[in-house]
Amino acid sequence: MLELAILGFLYDTPLHGYELRKRITALTGHVRPVAESTLYPAIKRLEKAGLLARETMPGAVAAPRHVLSLTEGGRTELLRRLAEPVQGEITDENRWFTLLAFLRHLRDGDAQTAVLRRRLAFLEEPASFFYDGERPLRAEDLDDPFRRGILTIARATSEAELTWLRATIRSLGSDR
Repeated sequence: MLELAILGFLYDTPLHGYELRKRITALTGHVRPVAESTLYPAIKRLEKAGLLARETMPGAVAAPRHVLSLTEGGRTELLRRLAEPVQGEITDENRWFTLLAFLRHLRDGDAQTAVLRRRLAFLEEPASFFYDGERPLRAEDLDDPFRRGILTIARATSEAELTWLRATIRSLGSDR
């Protein structure tokens, strides 16, 4: 998720590490705060893989800043990751939102639709956080108001996302 966010934000414009961290935190920070101890090793890995370039620029008021940008390989890798997301990026809501934040960079409508269809198929499968043996429990099945709340909120969120997914797939012209 972190590497995808780094590549996605740098696709638009070169950024220095502090600005990149602010943007990633704004996208994912409420769920997974981005610490320097995780961001900078990820940047180093991407740099070592040839996906990022670093240029030293004079600082406005302080020390020089290292501005990061995507290499051509980085752009290619971002587009590959967007077109071929791993299953966890489809099924995990936080990872899904990170993927969704950058899916516009994938210019091919059919490829975008394919990703959306994978999420749609996942959401259409019956699921629950709670089970009675193999049977998924619905909110109505529970006496516990807190667990009932979890399922009620999850169902409403899923229904809203399903509506959005179906409409977006139609608007992309891939209604088949």
